[in-house]
Amino acid sequence: MRAPSSDLPLMFVDASIVVHDVTILDRITLTVTSGAPTILIGPNGSGKTTLLRAAMGLVPLSAGRITWGMRDTDTPPKRAIMFQRPTMLRRSAVANVCYALAVANIPRMQRRERAAELLALVGLSEFESRPARRLSGGEQQRLALARALARDPTVLFLDEPTASLDPYSTKSIEDIIRAVSARGVKVMMSTHDIGQARRLAGDVVLLHRGRLIENTPAAQFFTTPHTKEARKFITGELLV
Repeated sequence: MRAPSSDLPLMFVDASIVVHDVTILDRITLTVTSGAPTILIGPNGSGKTTLLRAAMGLVPLSAGRITWGMRDTDTPPKRAIMFQRPTMLRRSAVANVCYALAVANIPRMQRRERAAELLALVGLSEFESRPARRLSGGEQQRLALARALARDPTVLFLDEPTASLDPYSTKSIEDIIRAVSARGVKVMMSTHDIGQARRLAGDVVLLHRGRLIENTPAAQFFTTPHTKEARKFITGELLV
């Protein structure tokens, strides 16, 4: 188990992103603490991916701020993100992980052993020599998770990691997320799948049109949601 990270809480304070007069995030105030996964839900275009990318430092804020561990200036090096459609390098599965380890400045002599550990964690040990681009979609997603974990992150951002996967592959990814979370890594993940949110979430953040609609513990969100938008989304109605 990892000790609680001094990089948490992650706080968004009136965080806004405006691009060409279009508001993508609208004054988001949110605190993310250690524990079970924080799951972002909401319709397409609600701002889920942008929020994750902003937390990762990939998209600048137009206004407001993001703080880590109550600090305004220090951004933690041990953050990692896995995108919905990760690109596989033209090399073997184990070489993909070794490349990620090299980028993370892991000494060369340690990379092969560490890569084997990560492939075992995601259930890909038997495929280590297979070209990454010849893996199935679900296997590629698991490999992408192994690469993200190469940074030994304290916080792991996942953007729709099971979109378009079959149920078996989805379960495999969810099992890895549970294992990673049990090790003390804070997972913040977006999904459009209400069932997945029920299975994984410690707390739920509902976004709509770039605004934070609701942020509550999962049990409360699914039994007694506070807002009409949350009630509609849970029952499968469209938010427009």
